Amino acid sequence: MIIMLDKVWFPLSLTLWIATISSILVLFSGVVIAYIFARRDFRGRELAELLVTLPLILPPTVIGYLLVILVGKNGFLGHLIYSFFGTGIMFTWQAAVIAAYTVSLPLMVRAAQAAIEAVDRELEYAAYILGRSEIETALLITLPLSKRGILAGLVLSFARAVGEFGATLMLAGNIPGKTNTMSISIYSAFQAGNDELAQTLVLILIFISLLAISLTGRFVGKLEV
Repeated sequence: MIIMLDKVWFPLSLTLWIATISSILVLFSGVVIAYIFARRDFRGRELAELLVTLPLILPPTVIGYLLVILVGKNGFLGHLIYSFFGTGIMFTWQAAVIAAYTVSLPLMVRAAQAAIEAVDRELEYAAYILGRSEIETALLITLPLSKRGILAGLVLSFARAVGEFGATLMLAGNIPGKTNTMSISIYSAFQAGNDELAQTLVLILIFISLLAISLTGRFVGKLEV
């Protein structure tokens, strides 16, 4: 029983830790990107939107392969990380965070962008007339009025990070006690014929997914009122 709990607890805690760190990064960077897309008209915006959205439609293994090229020891970012820290980032939990961040960022950007675009611009123009700068207007008017869409995007991004598998496997590997997240542990348990462990982990992931869907529906429902 204790061995079973240990086999469940580590992948569960690691997955929640990775999803939490990834979601924090997604929240701050995703809102900034969404605001720029919603309120700025610049050359190449459509291409930028396409690149941000691309992880939604690409197979996770393709995303994982591209990330390996980028952050591997011989990749551009990987070489910089190795030069600065003296070690690579692949096959670590930090690599799993990068994979989770990459696949969940589009969900935050799309949800936050739609919410920001729905804000009445007359309110922003009124703030400008009263002497508020654009940053003050964004922080005091636009983003508070967009909070339900942003929260919905955050919940979806967290759920996507929890269920990430393909890109994580390619970038972080499957190292027991180090990088074996919930999804990877389910795959390993299934391969080893450990149905009891696989079913337990599946039930936990289903519960987390249902909770995310419930929370998202609640936020989006209120947004439409």
